[in-house]
Amino acid sequence: MSKLIDAHTHVIATDFEKYPSNPIGGKQSTWSREHPVDAAGLIDALDDAGMDHAVAVQASTIFGHDNSYVADSVAEHPDRLIGVYSIDAMAEDAVEKIKHWQSRGLNGFRLFTTGTTMPGQASWLGHPDSYAAWEYAEQEQIPVCLQMTIAGIPALVSTLERFPGSRVVLDHCARPDLSDGAPFAKAQGLFDLAAFQGVHLKLTHRALHAATEGESTLESFLDALVESYGSGRLMWGSNFPAADGRLADLVAEARTQLASLSEADAANVFGNTVARFYGKEEWLA
Repeated sequence: MSKLIDAHTHVIATDFEKYPSNPIGGKQSTWSREHPVDAAGLIDALDDAGMDHAVAVQASTIFGHDNSYVADSVAEHPDRLIGVYSIDAMAEDAVEKIKHWQSRGLNGFRLFTTGTTMPGQASWLGHPDSYAAWEYAEQEQIPVCLQMTIAGIPALVSTLERFPGSRVVLDHCARPDLSDGAPFAKAQGLFDLAAFQGVHLKLTHRALHAATEGESTLESFLDALVESYGSGRLMWGSNFPAADGRLADLVAEARTQLASLSEADAANVFGNTVARFYGKEEWLA
């Protein structure tokens, strides 16, 4: 049986003296305040949902660039969790921060350029001051997780042309507008990114919901993604607990939504791709 790996979860500390709140943009996300889940809760949720492993992505809208809790969580559960940390790519010490958090056992960094507390698309994506971080990530083959919108694609293309060996995954498929339906002209930039072999996409509830709006259907969107990227560059993530509901229910819903995928493609989307992207091939044994 294929391993099941959730590509996008979050953990929220309960001890705010040890792990103080300092959200990017200065505003804490509603979900992290109303239905947080700590590391132990995430492990329980994985067990309940029948998931083998998960990627714990830094909750930037509560802890900012202090990745201490996600690092401690991964250290406590190294057999279950991969940790992704957040950095300020524009900072002079960005490369030193990357080295520090990698040394803490985390695996790849997140650049937060949009979100529920920071709508729009930050203009610093692709700025020359961020090149040192990109260069080091390309050199060391460190995964880069991007929280961005379709509006950021030109800046990303410019960056990838400079650092073509980068390994990148786009949260929520970069929040595309799919309402015009196939061939998805409004989201053409997302499909054009497939030319960069290091670009991967996260299929989350946000992306899957977008694929049901207007003239779009889930089947046509999935067909277009598999044709452009191949399932080996697609990964499913629950966005738990930012997404409402039990993880087990989110998994069941995703299974239904992605039922049109072949068995081999589903195995990639629900585990194989994320394991390979983060260098955890041993989890597939």
